[in-house]
Amino acid sequence: MTAKTPPESFQTAFTLAPEHLVEPTGALGVRDAVRDASARGLRVAVHATGHGLPGPVEGGVLISTRRMDEVEVDPRSRTARIGAGATWGRVIAAAAPHGLAPLNGSSPGVGAVSYTLGGGLGILAREFGYAADHVRSLDVVTADGVLRQVTPRTEPDLFWGLRGGGHRLGVVTALEIGLVAVERLYGGSLAFDGDSAPALLGRYLEWTRTLPDTCTSSVAAVRYPGAPELPEHLRGRYVVSVRLAYTGPAAEGERLVAPLRAAGPVLSDSLREMPYTESHTIHSDPPFPHAYHGEGMMLRDLDAGAATRVLELTGPKAPMMTVVQLNHLGGALAAAPAHDSAVPHREAGFLLRLLSPLDGTDVTAVRALYAEVAGVTAPYDLGRALNFSFGGGDRAETYEAVHGPRTRERLAGLVSRHDPASLLGGAYGVSRGAR
Repeated sequence: MTAKTPPESFQTAFTLAPEHLVEPTGALGVRDAVRDASARGLRVAVHATGHGLPGPVEGGVLISTRRMDEVEVDPRSRTARIGAGATWGRVIAAAAPHGLAPLNGSSPGVGAVSYTLGGGLGILAREFGYAADHVRSLDVVTADGVLRQVTPRTEPDLFWGLRGGGHRLGVVTALEIGLVAVERLYGGSLAFDGDSAPALLGRYLEWTRTLPDTCTSSVAAVRYPGAPELPEHLRGRYVVSVRLAYTGPAAEGERLVAPLRAAGPVLSDSLREMPYTESHTIHSDPPFPHAYHGEGMMLRDLDAGAATRVLELTGPKAPMMTVVQLNHLGGALAAAPAHDSAVPHREAGFLLRLLSPLDGTDVTAVRALYAEVAGVTAPYDLGRALNFSFGGGDRAETYEAVHGPRTRERLAGLVSRHDPASLLGGAYGVSRGAR
């Protein structure tokens, strides 16, 4: 083991200060690190891309998987084998020449494996479901130092738990996923001035009631700073945007969005037909590291009045900048997968995401604001989304909020069986994907 400076994290709110840092290039290196840590009585944490770190790391052993970034695509079986350190950008680039695409999220810099273990809510989710539903097999080192290949046949309980709740069950070194035959889509963003928010929200919620499953969308609101590097039409403004990805014909996509264009004056319009390799431009997530706090609320439904109140609380008069995003769910997300998993709340109609930059912001004040928002959405609340919980709080509280009682009990049984000494108890097993 070595004691080097940990790699830079995308999430800078938490300190990485392990006693030992290990940077293996393959599964055997991970296995040896876990065995060594166990022999020394040291806890293990794992760092992939750094998006969505669950909290600070102090002491113990930190395994950085960033060098394990291999991606192998098999066009015949429409699958990809992905190393624990690979980002979605690498997978998209490897799949595209074969006319295939993974079920990635909005940011190409997110770790593909960690994102998938948290469920994986992607830009084509309503058509194809959660990324976790498309996992074929996983290579994982459990706390006993055993390297296992986990499939529905070889390890059915681990296969269930690793997909949607597996961050305490072992260190996943690679997984095999199914790809989808998508080469292009119609997508982008329609941006409106914040004054149009009430009208746009009402129209958007009504619009989602009749959308085909081939259209996955969200509405987002943010008060932009007056930074000179921002486009002039966004600088210092409160902006509400609709983002969408539609795999049908572009002409039909134009027809679908026509009702939204009438909600108010359009500040910018990036909707177009694009190759899938440009799908990251739909959301244009920030690529630079920063400190943030966030929460994802899974909601059974949402009415226009409650949605408008959320924007009132988090908009220009809020005590701190907060990015709000409402993801439309349903479709294939609500369907029963081929193999059951620990992914919760499939009945949810919407995901409400809150994210606040922390530079110079009091975390206590952010949490107080989020509690106000939770009070508004309480009639629809089902629980939290693991991939979008960025609070750095108590791990047990996080899982309590994410999974229902039966799933928590089953996961706890798996943890007791595979990690009785809580070697991985201080970490989720992999860093989570932020977007």
